[in-house]
Amino acid sequence: MALDKNGIAQRIAQELKNGWYINLGIGIPTLVANYLKKDINVEFQSENGILGMGPFPYEGEEDADLINAGKQTITALPGASFFDSVMSFGMIRSKKIQLTVLGAMEVSEGGDIANWKIPGKMVKGMGGAMDLVASSDNIIVAMQHTNRKGESKLLSKCSLPITGVNCVKKIVTDLAVLEVNSKMGFVLKERAPGVSIEEIASKTKGKLFIPENVPEMVF
Repeated sequence: MALDKNGIAQRIAQELKNGWYINLGIGIPTLVANYLKKDINVEFQSENGILGMGPFPYEGEEDADLINAGKQTITALPGASFFDSVMSFGMIRSKKIQLTVLGAMEVSEGGDIANWKIPGKMVKGMGGAMDLVASSDNIIVAMQHTNRKGESKLLSKCSLPITGVNCVKKIVTDLAVLEVNSKMGFVLKERAPGVSIEEIASKTKGKLFIPENVPEMVF
């Protein structure tokens, strides 16, 4: 069956490596901190100015002064540090972040990402996503495979305004784990438990390469 948002975050948590500094974007990515394995030591960064971000607080233990870039209440781990946005984006632009996890509305088979604007809707601007996609060498996208109308969000070319080009390396959706290859397009690496290859193929509009063996995700 298809994964829920927490399932997507839990699968992405398996990608984290010891010693990495990681930026978690707004939406599903913020849930990744809840599934960090006990034997993995990383530092989560939020562009509003915190390094050492922990999981979400339990209900009743929220501190309104501790928030992430999406204005959600968070926790701070022992040794966490706080700073202004100048220093925060200095970290990002100087490539001090080993992994960026972002949500997306569309991803193209070439690794382009659209995640900031839907034409006709009011938005304040692209925000930190522009700096993150331009500066990170390792970008994982967390998203639903299709939109609310059932239309694929994995396309040959993005139809929405682009945030960054040729930057996405891996995508984890509610149906599958895919890597982006400049020649093959989307490469199917894993499928959600109980999800068929046929379903993934039917809901992927961009070029999809399917290896002979595609294992189910293991949690």
